[in-house]
Amino acid sequence: MATKKQRRTAEVKHKKTKKGRRVLLLSVIVVASVVFLAIFFITLFDYVYPPATGKQTASKKREKQEVTLFFSDANERFLVPEKRLIPKEKELEEQAKEIVLALIAGSKTGLVNTFPAKAEIEGVKKEGDEILSVNFRESLVANHPGGSAAEMATVYSLTNTLTTNLPAIKKVRILIGGKEKESLKGHIGLRNPFMMNRELIAPAAPPKEG
Repeated sequence: MATKKQRRTAEVKHKKTKKGRRVLLLSVIVVASVVFLAIFFITLFDYVYPPATGKQTASKKREKQEVTLFFSDANERFLVPEKRLIPKEKELEEQAKEIVLALIAGSKTGLVNTFPAKAEIEGVKKEGDEILSVNFRESLVANHPGGSAAEMATVYSLTNTLTTNLPAIKKVRILIGGKEKESLKGHIGLRNPFMMNRELIAPAAPPKEG
């Protein structure tokens, strides 16, 4: 039979063990609560402020539009159409900018590019009902090879491309550094807006005889 001292010692140990279990259980509950709240608020934040790589952004990136770009032929005499898929935008000016960027990026089928690779676009703005101003940075002039044929190709590949894909646009004005320039590099005047030039588009190849 246990003595009084032994019983008291056993009771103290039992109380300590019971208290320790309560502390451990409380700690587990607190940690679980903190983790749950953290996950909840992170999920809520992502829902309210979706990340740039979220589903909506991915869906937008997948939405494409087919456009017709014009580049030079091998002899740099005519402009040849090339189909391309580019991001689709709701606003005309934003769509026009995407078209110009695709044109600057160059041909994907081996045609001759009409813009220098380092050309940069500053912005696009619609003027009135049918004129679109395309503002390039000075890098276009600085990196352009010059010459009447090359300047003609740049001006009309841009004009024909924009007026073909944007029916509301009938004329294209070219600005450099936000200002009107006398010419691109001494050959083609830039004071007035340009209209589509169908004569520069390469004639369709005759059908093959069977």
